[in-house]
Amino acid sequence: MKDIMTAPFMVEMIRTCTNMYAHGWDERNGGNISLMLEEEDVKEYGDTSRVLRTIPTGFEAPALDGKYFLVTGTGKYFKNVQYAPDVNLGLVKIIDGGKNAQLLWGFSDGGKFTSEFPAHMMSHAVRISVNPANRVVMHCHPTNLLAMTYVHTLDEKAFTRTLWQMCTECIVVFPDGVNVLPWMLCGTNEIGEATAEKMKTARLVVWAQHGLYGAGVDLDEAFGLIETAEKAAEIYMKIAGLPLVNTITDEQMHLLEGRFGVKAREGYLS
Repeated sequence: MKDIMTAPFMVEMIRTCTNMYAHGWDERNGGNISLMLEEEDVKEYGDTSRVLRTIPTGFEAPALDGKYFLVTGTGKYFKNVQYAPDVNLGLVKIIDGGKNAQLLWGFSDGGKFTSEFPAHMMSHAVRISVNPANRVVMHCHPTNLLAMTYVHTLDEKAFTRTLWQMCTECIVVFPDGVNVLPWMLCGTNEIGEATAEKMKTARLVVWAQHGLYGAGVDLDEAFGLIETAEKAAEIYMKIAGLPLVNTITDEQMHLLEGRFGVKAREGYLS
């Protein structure tokens, strides 16, 4: 059996957590990641029949029954993942239609997955129905996107168009736009359900005055989506309130659609 610490999914998860902390997106224990894995990804690094303990999930997700997830732990600091991955991460298998999860590795201090695991699983279930290749849901607190929710309308079309106008690459990277939720109590199934509903039409969902959910086919895509949107928000926060002399026009964004083979969200460009 190979050492699980050498598994590509483990190496990339540790790198991603470390980078997110370094970017200032995941202060203290703020933020969480879940990476969906197939049994063939896992079995050469561990005995999938050896269950350490069973943890109730507090939700149902029949579409994810039998799926494996590498997930960050509740109350865990992203800065510590690289030093003690077996404490801060856990590998689980979803069973009983999503009601329970079998812990196969990790959470060695007796911990369990993030309190937002239900929200992650609801989003995973929706995203694989939209794109079966989706494997990642990522939550963090990017500074400028968070700041933007205090000074910009939360209308999704307006919010998206502002971000698209900040960087040429934005409409290429997230042509599906950004969806936005008003402030809601975190760690509840209600915000999980609302986020999952928004995930039907976009891979980025802003939680006003809180943070962001991002989804992707792998850790790089989810990270890159967030990184691009956060850069756009940073530019916006630097120029908000200043006289706007130039911008990226709708005509120019249509040119980007053609050049890069993407299609902007219906109705968002003139």
